[in-house]
Amino acid sequence: STASGENRFFITSYGGLYISDVQKEDALSTYRCITKHKYSGETRQSNGARLSVSDPAESIPTMLDSFQSREVRAGRLVELPCIASGYPNPAIRWLKDGRPLPADGRWAKRITGLSIADLRVEDSGTYICEVTNTFGSAEVTGTLTVIDPLRVTLTPKKLKTGIGSTVILSCALSGSPEYVIRWYRNTDLVVVDDFISIRGISNETLLITAAQKSHSGAYQCFATRKSQTAQDFSIIMLEDGTPRIVSSFSEKVVNPGEQFSLMCAAKGAPPPTVTWALDDEPIPRDNGHRTNQYTMSDGTTVSHMNVTSPQIKDGGVYRCTARNSVGSAEYQARINVRGPPSIRAMKNITAVAGRDTFINCRVIGYPYYSIKWYKDSLLLPDNHRQVVFENGTLKLMDVQKGMDEGEYLCSVLIQPQLSISQSVHVTVKVPPLIQPFEFPPASIGQLLYIPCVVSSGDMPIHITWRKDGHVILSGSGVTIESKEFMSSLQISSVSLKHNGNYTCIASNAAATVSRERQLIVRVPPRFVVQPNNQDGIYGKAGVLNCSVDGYPPPKVMWKHAKGSGNPQQYHPIPLTGRIQILPNSSLLIRHVLEEDIGYYLCQASNGVGTDISKSMFLTVKIPAMITSHPNTTIAIKGQSKELNCTARGERPIIIRWEKGDTVIDPDRNMRYAIATKDNGDEVISTLKLKPADRGDSVFFSCHAINSYGEDRGLIQLTVQEPPDPPELEIREVKARSMNLRWTQRFDGNSIITGFDIEYKNKSDSWDFKQSTRNISPTINQANIVDLHPASVYSIRMYSFNKIGRSEPSKELTISTEEAAPDGPPMDVTLQPMTSQSIQVTWKAPKKELQNGVIRGYQIGYRENSPGSNGQYSIVEMKATGDSEVYTLDNLKKFAQYGVVVQAFNRAGTGPSSSEINATTLEDVPSQPPENVRAISITSDVAVISWSEPPRSTLNGVLKGYRVIFWSLYMDGEWGEMQNITTTRERVELRGMEKFTNYSVQVLAYTQAGDGVRSSVLYIQTKEDIPGPPAGIKAVPSSASSVVVSWLPPAKPNGIIRKYTIFCSSPGSGQPVRAPSEYETSPDQLFYRIAHLNRGQQYMLWVAAVTSAGRGNISEKCISVWLPCNSVGEPVPAIKWTKDSEDSAIPVTVDGHRLIQANGTLVLRSVKAEDSGYYTCTATNTWGFDTIIINLLVQVPPDQPRLTVSKTSASSITLAWIPGDNGGSSIRGFVLQYSVDNSEEWKDVFISSSERSFKLESLKCGTWYKVKLAAKNSVGAGRISEIIEAKTHGREPSFSKDQHLFTHINSTHARLNLQGWSSGGCPITAIVLEYRPKGNWGWQSLRTNSSGEVFLTELREATWYELRMKACNSAGCGNESTQFATLDYDGSTIPPIKSAQGEGDDVKKLFTIACPIILATLGVALLFIIRKKRKEKRLKRLRGERGWVPLSWAQTSRPCYGKSSELQLLPTGDDKATIPVTDTEFSQAVNPQSFCTGVSLHHPALIQNTGPLIDMSDIRPGTNPVSRKSVKSAHSTRNRYSSQWTLTKCQASTPARTLTSDWRTVGSQHGITVTESDSYSASLSQDTDKGRNSMVSTESASSTYEELARAYEHAKLEEQLQHAKFEITECFISDSSSDQMTTGTTDNADSMTSMSTPSEPGICRFTASPPKPQDSERGKSVAVPIPHRASKSKLSQIRCRGRARCFLQSDGRGEAFSCSLCPSAHFRYRAFCMLVCIKTQMVHIS
Repeated sequence: STASGENRFFITSYGGLYISDVQKEDALSTYRCITKHKYSGETRQSNGARLSVSDPAESIPTMLDSFQSREVRAGRLVELPCIASGYPNPAIRWLKDGRPLPADGRWAKRITGLSIADLRVEDSGTYICEVTNTFGSAEVTGTLTVIDPLRVTLTPKKLKTGIGSTVILSCALSGSPEYVIRWYRNTDLVVVDDFISIRGISNETLLITAAQKSHSGAYQCFATRKSQTAQDFSIIMLEDGTPRIVSSFSEKVVNPGEQFSLMCAAKGAPPPTVTWALDDEPIPRDNGHRTNQYTMSDGTTVSHMNVTSPQIKDGGVYRCTARNSVGSAEYQARINVRGPPSIRAMKNITAVAGRDTFINCRVIGYPYYSIKWYKDSLLLPDNHRQVVFENGTLKLMDVQKGMDEGEYLCSVLIQPQLSISQSVHVTVKVPPLIQPFEFPPASIGQLLYIPCVVSSGDMPIHITWRKDGHVILSGSGVTIESKEFMSSLQISSVSLKHNGNYTCIASNAAATVSRERQLIVRVPPRFVVQPNNQDGIYGKAGVLNCSVDGYPPPKVMWKHAKGSGNPQQYHPIPLTGRIQILPNSSLLIRHVLEEDIGYYLCQASNGVGTDISKSMFLTVKIPAMITSHPNTTIAIKGQSKELNCTARGERPIIIRWEKGDTVIDPDRNMRYAIATKDNGDEVISTLKLKPADRGDSVFFSCHAINSYGEDRGLIQLTVQEPPDPPELEIREVKARSMNLRWTQRFDGNSIITGFDIEYKNKSDSWDFKQSTRNISPTINQANIVDLHPASVYSIRMYSFNKIGRSEPSKELTISTEEAAPDGPPMDVTLQPMTSQSIQVTWKAPKKELQNGVIRGYQIGYRENSPGSNGQYSIVEMKATGDSEVYTLDNLKKFAQYGVVVQAFNRAGTGPSSSEINATTLEDVPSQPPENVRAISITSDVAVISWSEPPRSTLNGVLKGYRVIFWSLYMDGEWGEMQNITTTRERVELRGMEKFTNYSVQVLAYTQAGDGVRSSVLYIQTKEDIPGPPAGIKAVPSSASSVVVSWLPPAKPNGIIRKYTIFCSSPGSGQPVRAPSEYETSPDQLFYRIAHLNRGQQYMLWVAAVTSAGRGNISEKCISVWLPCNSVGEPVPAIKWTKDSEDSAIPVTVDGHRLIQANGTLVLRSVKAEDSGYYTCTATNTWGFDTIIINLLVQVPPDQPRLTVSKTSASSITLAWIPGDNGGSSIRGFVLQYSVDNSEEWKDVFISSSERSFKLESLKCGTWYKVKLAAKNSVGAGRISEIIEAKTHGREPSFSKDQHLFTHINSTHARLNLQGWSSGGCPITAIVLEYRPKGNWGWQSLRTNSSGEVFLTELREATWYELRMKACNSAGCGNESTQFATLDYDGSTIPPIKSAQGEGDDVKKLFTIACPIILATLGVALLFIIRKKRKEKRLKRLRGERGWVPLSWAQTSRPCYGKSSELQLLPTGDDKATIPVTDTEFSQAVNPQSFCTGVSLHHPALIQNTGPLIDMSDIRPGTNPVSRKSVKSAHSTRNRYSSQWTLTKCQASTPARTLTSDWRTVGSQHGITVTESDSYSASLSQDTDKGRNSMVSTESASSTYEELARAYEHAKLEEQLQHAKFEITECFISDSSSDQMTTGTTDNADSMTSMSTPSEPGICRFTASPPKPQDSERGKSVAVPIPHRASKSKLSQIRCRGRARCFLQSDGRGEAFSCSLCPSAHFRYRAFCMLVCIKTQMVHIS
């Protein structure tokens, strides 16, 4: 095992093993050190070592390991060892520079020493480790030096220059001192020579002078300090940098004063410097001559010579010379300045023999004709070495001393016969010439003489010697002797130090020349190290030492003679990979073998002197070696196994067995046995395993040890067994397949031959498994297919090798995904329900075909009639169970539909069922017959014709037609409605009334009933002769005149043209004479016939005449004037009576009835109760006569009773029962409807014969308000109760079971909107808003599709908020969620930390709450101001207007006496009220007490689920009608809640709640209590607030109407229906003033049009017990406990400009009047009138 595995073992940083608390069992182990190469990874193991453990003995500490000095680089870790031994264990203390260690986390004291991390320079110092126990102490002192690492910087990093230039490289160093610098060029050490020198204190500068091409290369500066090395490099590139002129100027002629400029550009490395000369003399720098020079980026040097104002002297030859360290180049050209020519004075010239020389003729001025040169009067050139240029320059090539020296004449022709001249003398100098010399071969100790002779050259000549570039001075055995033209080098005793290059240098005035030669000194070979006999260990490396020197270096040869006796013959040793000669001449044998025993001879020679040799003997020792062992072997787990190991070597040999790194001790582990035996020169050791186990699959090693070495043999034992089961994992699960992957951990040390996979349904046993066998061992994954979707499987796996099968793997349980159902719904049936609906029933698909949980169904239906498009319409519903029912609505009537049903689950939609057809039920035709025509044939016959309605509107099988007709009388009355049924399209109506208007309608009918009627068609029958007058009366008006009166004919049968009165007087016995005829207009119903015979009897009759013949006619008798014309002598007295049951009641004259002087009864303001039989009796002394008039008063019909019979998604079917027709037949109905919370009403006119109506084309899922009124000939009646109904459907909702996101990546998200349920109403729009979490701005996306939607251009790795709103006609549904995009690599991101989210929420809450809080404060402030104003008004009303005195001015009773007031005032908090008992109400209080409000809630109005009392039409003696809300639960509205405050005047007590303390009233003898209770009532403030959200059935609301309603709610319950309530006084506040006003009106119905005041009203009313005759009915009726009230009546009060209504009593409590001021506003009059009516006032004024 590794030593670091226990806490007692410590390994130091330098490889030492330290064991603390040594125990005896530590001696049983063998310890080795294993090293691993840092780069190659090669490991090597040391020999084993054992520990000898003895019993502890008390001792002083002794140092086992310490340090003296350490040098470590800064930034590294150092461990200063301080390990001591002693008993007891010593304590250790560290000091630095004599002080305790500073507190620093970098310092760590360990049991092995002191560890310092991240070393710094300041950590350097002297460290002391003190070790102490009870028996003494010891210490160790060491020095730690922390050095900065070496850093080298070489400049320049890159240099490109020319040959011959000077190069300087600087090496800058930092860090540790005492470093050594070495220079390298191209990895070779730089050698100093004539060109290269190394300078500086630390050799930090490299100087190259006159650099040559060979000096190019990479230069490195190496700095070394002990183990530290640092370097930097520089690249030097040298090229031929001799300057060259690349651009120059040309000759030109200028005028004096004319400025000119000359340019000269040159290139070279390094960049050259340009100088200018004029006629060989430098040009002076002055104001007239200016030069500038610059270097371009490509290294070109450009120089300009500017002459600003040239004179004649500025003419001549201008020369530019470019020079650098490599050489020079020049260019010249003449510049001529116009003027008289002349020649400047010319200087003598010295030329060097063998070189070229130029001589310029220094001519100035221009023009001139020619320039010529002469020497010795000879015109030049006169040989090939002479050239004369056009500008007058003479060139002498390869100058010779004798020939070219002398006087030269320059002649300039300035005019044809005139010339000027100037001469110059040329002197030639000869350079030295050294004769060749050589160094002869030299040996050590020889004398050497070398001469250097100059054979030619001008004197004086100076000669010097140099060796390796350094000047040689005489001394140290070297002598130099010099003469005039010769110098010699003499060496008295040649040695090796004289080797080198010697240079002889000769110089004179002309030049310097040199010649160099090399001196080589030869030395014979000699032994530096001689060979000696030595031992070699077999298999190890051995070195036979032999070292020689000499010059030239000697060549060494090794020879070998086998055998241990005297060597007979040596043979050269062949050099192979095993045997090599080392550079120091020693012989290396890498692996010594037994055959290497023998004598070895080392022989050296170099051609100088004689060869040398030396022999030695090599003995080979054999270390312990393992000669035979199995490298690998196999065992079967549980069986025995033997391992053999054979060793040889020098005896004695010990063989030890190890398992891994642990020595096998058979005495301690009985599973192992070791046996050893000798076999000749070998030793055989056997290790036996009893039995083999898995843990034995390791390396076993047998170790052979003797005095010369150790060897081991490694045996890899493989214990084979069945493999471990594979580790199985599920990679992917789909609906019908899954992908498995497995990892085989342990193969049982045998190759896996295959795998088996078994799987089953989780609920089954493994006996019903399915298998996949013999899977290839090269596969580590598999797909299992043909699985059943949405099923749970158990999976396990086996692996095989040649030994056997593994145990089963860990059982995994997986659930396959859902797949679209494989089977259609079963037992699909269709049942037509109505003409527009079909009920579809079915059962879920077979369980095994559902492939998951059925989420819902899609019902597809299409019309299969001709002309339909054949496309299915799809509706979707959620699954509810195994049997499903769905009703298809809004279908076409009497149409055939094909229906299919598909089931769907999360994965998709399954196959559809077979199409089944069904036909919707018949319905009534939706359109009337067309082309309806009516023709009057006779006075009682008419023909009606029509054509069939469109086939598409029949909605069934046409059964026939129905013709409806009724008569319309002249008085507006309708006759009886008749109908005729026929199958033809023509009918003849017979027996019709003559000359009568008829309304005709035609309808078609089917089995379902009558269809829509056609529009009313009007027809009039033709005229006929009229019938007889309805009555006739003749009364004598005098002795000779008769007044005849008659009634119009009951059947005029036409237009009465006139009346003819016939008078006939049949005489007795006389023939009848033709009657006399008298005519009168049709408007006159009486006629006076005069000139009759007195006392004669006459027969009188009357006939009315129409265009068809004679007849009589009467006028429509509808009038409030009841005539009673009477005649008689004396004038009769008129008396009117009205029949009432069995008696006749005289008609009294009052404001309503008046009898005129002519006897006419006038009824004013006719009412329905005025209907009846009126009798007029005319009486005089002769008798009496009577007429009876039947008065029928017609009024508008009563309100119908409207109900909702059926609703659908787009229709509401209404039914009603008509009320009283008001004395006139109902002509039709007006149905009004509007969307809830809207006052835009739509009218529908309905026939009088209809009792139901279907509102169609309504919005889905919408509340509607409906009201109905009947109409007769008088007009429209009262409107019915407003009822509310809701069409089917609701707002959309999102299913939580539906996955919203189907795909999300880093920039896109795909949403599946199919999770939106329409709620039964088609979704019209879906709005999506999303934003990064924490942002304010939302991005919107609107779609009409409920499919897939993409969100694009999202940010990667970002959390988003998403909110959705889906709308239909029923409303909008909202849904919000969050999602996160993926990171760029496809990984998910972590959730947003809650802290951040909370911060964002706080910010948002703060931002939203601020305006809400401000608005709330504003509303509260407004409420307080209004409340203060109202209190101020009430105070002013009570104080200034004397409200209390108005009520009790005459009684002078206190504010609260025996009568208690019920005052309905605004209350604050309902929760602050407490019960008040009747006892408290009956207590007397002093007059100074005030009124305290007590809250009362009507119980039926507070409960959200209770009935709503509708007080829109409360008549005296009736109960309110309650109805329940028809609204669905998800749209519950606030109920109308009436809260009342009962106020009684008493001492200061808190507001309390009036308890429902009732008692049973009366006894068998009636009620004896005659006193009444007084209350005051006002509407609570929350009533206004509740009004807006109440479920109301009336069309208008107002504060006054609500006040009356509240009154009814509070008092007109069943228990109080027999009690009487009397309004004593009302005060109504007007929002337009601060005064309180009262009033009344004549018609309570007008309240529906009132506006709502801003302040509540205050009313006072009196509650009286039931009358005695009602005692029987009130025995079990609960009424409030009565309190005694004052009997004094209330006085009448003057108006004083304000409207009041108040009660007046006759003092007996029987007659009352309700009065109001004429100036009262109609609103207040209406209110007062309502109160009076509700309390059943007997008289209203």
